[in-house]
Amino acid sequence: MNYTGVREAEVVVAGAGQAGLATAFHLRRVGYEPDRDFVVLDHAPRPGGAWQFRWPTLTYGKVHGMHALPGMELAGADPDRPSAEVIGAYFDTYERTFGLRVHRPVDVRAVRDGADGRLLVETSEGTYATRALVSATGTWDRPFWPRFPGQEVFRGRQLHSSGYRGPRDFAGRRVIVVGGGTSAVQQLLEIAEAAAATAWVTRRPPVFREGPFDEQQGRAAVARVEERVRRGLPPQSVVSVTGLPMTEAMRRARERGVLERLPLFDRLTGTGAVWADGRTVEADTVLYATGFRAALDHLAPLRLREPGGGIRMEGTRTVRDPRVHLVGYGPSASTIGANRAGRAAVRDIQQLLGVGTGALAAPGAVTPD
Repeated sequence: MNYTGVREAEVVVAGAGQAGLATAFHLRRVGYEPDRDFVVLDHAPRPGGAWQFRWPTLTYGKVHGMHALPGMELAGADPDRPSAEVIGAYFDTYERTFGLRVHRPVDVRAVRDGADGRLLVETSEGTYATRALVSATGTWDRPFWPRFPGQEVFRGRQLHSSGYRGPRDFAGRRVIVVGGGTSAVQQLLEIAEAAAATAWVTRRPPVFREGPFDEQQGRAAVARVEERVRRGLPPQSVVSVTGLPMTEAMRRARERGVLERLPLFDRLTGTGAVWADGRTVEADTVLYATGFRAALDHLAPLRLREPGGGIRMEGTRTVRDPRVHLVGYGPSASTIGANRAGRAAVRDIQQLLGVGTGALAAPGAVTPD
């Protein structure tokens, strides 16, 4: 069917972070051409995915578990350079090397059913009619803000970790950091060097992991998350499955008392926090390092969610609509998982579109532009 004023593409990839670029690489690898057979849409202003928004003091040497994109290693990076710059430059080179022709900035606003079995992808640059959609939109656009009694009366500053720009903003302040993830600990350790006082608050007691995270542990962690998404439940946070990797900096901070964790407070007051047992902590700032949720609002018209609040998955394919794949979601929400998910999604899409899958077996089949 010829859609008036609508562009056609066999596959639309929404998002150009790790998962989206890995998917685009594998689409090219099996013979799909950018801007002819598939299109990659990214709403960020420049290459780098969510990494481009990381705080400047998070240097590349502090990054935990960055895995290279398929077909191109990230080698020789300066560990003292901000991770946003290192990975942004790497993604930029990757896009140009493999001629992925990412469209940006483009907002994907809604995905709806169209005619002839196609999906209509409504974006800020127009509408695409596609036979398959790969949603690789990540989580950065949906920071999770917890709700506590008294937030409206607290006279200090409240911010989410997505707005954290470094420890200078907290010099001489009394700071409560809420959250038990890797970012929470990294930011707490930085802030503690500049702040007058810090308190660390988490919902559950943190579990610190000593030693390397081996392949067997990795498979077990992925299996736990996969089980949840197969049941249509929202994915768990990474740290709840893997634990916090203990570093030398964290050991030193623990010895200084910085990592003495408190349970969640009962409420905020005008000048700090109060616990049910009568404990109080005075504070000028509350930093919510409470993570993110999957940015999937554009899929709402397709009604993919289950009663449990998540999207039920088989591999990367959504059970309610096999034309829609989620990569970088659930068990693939890691850099290595995103690479594998991109490859798996392309294999599935080839089967959906009635194309052979043999080309996926030949490494290095993509010729850089």
